[in-house]
Amino acid sequence: MQQAGPSSPSCSTSDCFPLSKTAECGSEHSVEPAKHEVRAAGAPTGLSRMLSVVSFYICYLLCLGLSLACVVCVCLWNSQWRGGFAWDGSALQFNWHPVLMVTGLIALYGNGAVLYRVPLTWGQNKLPWKLLHATVMLLALILSIVGLCAVFDFHNAKKIPNLYSLHSWIGIAATALFAIQWVVGMAGFLLPCSPMSLRALLKPVHVWMGGSILWLSIAACISGINEKLFFVLHGSANQAYADLPPEAVFANVLGVLIVAFGLVVLKILSNREWQRPESRPEDLAYTPLLQEENE
Repeated sequence: MQQAGPSSPSCSTSDCFPLSKTAECGSEHSVEPAKHEVRAAGAPTGLSRMLSVVSFYICYLLCLGLSLACVVCVCLWNSQWRGGFAWDGSALQFNWHPVLMVTGLIALYGNGAVLYRVPLTWGQNKLPWKLLHATVMLLALILSIVGLCAVFDFHNAKKIPNLYSLHSWIGIAATALFAIQWVVGMAGFLLPCSPMSLRALLKPVHVWMGGSILWLSIAACISGINEKLFFVLHGSANQAYADLPPEAVFANVLGVLIVAFGLVVLKILSNREWQRPESRPEDLAYTPLLQEENE
């Protein structure tokens, strides 16, 4: 009885892996290793990258426009309807309070918070942007403190009690937390002696506290606008607030602009695609959003 010869090597799907379209099972030719791309898994590519950039800059321009509109509106309100500005203990000194608080705690603070999200700052040395962020925030804090000095000085000159309203409590809390946030951020992120472990621990708290301070500031400004309108539009010499005179409409629009600005800032801060990539030496996954794929 004739024995069957040795069977030719067979190839099953469990033993052979289709590494390339031209590689055949049992072939001695080695397949050229795939080129490793320096990109994170799930990173946007091609058209999606460009759409992400465009949508960011639309939101960023809207953020800048709304912040400018807030500052212009609060200045117009206090110059056209409230008589202008002075520093003499009169009601004209009080007018500095809303202008400085909106400019500092809203406009400058919000724009300083989204500074790291601008894609053109990515891939560069982070230290100059840290310094710019700290400088913008310090300017915002200084304006806020001067705004508080204006209202306290006015109250003291007119024998009006301080810190009796909910508006004043929220405003003081926002400014105090802002001062603490700036000092801790300066010590934790800018001093060369601060360890990386401390920075990693502080970063999520810093981000959360930053958003909380912004919303406290918005709540303080909205309640302050409403409180001021109730005080000055009481129906004796002026029209009542309930009649919606032009001043009331204008101030209400200012409040809407402040809320809209806060929502845009929150949108920018919460979008993960717009977060600055971590600048770690081992992080080989970063490519700038504006860099085209060459290979």
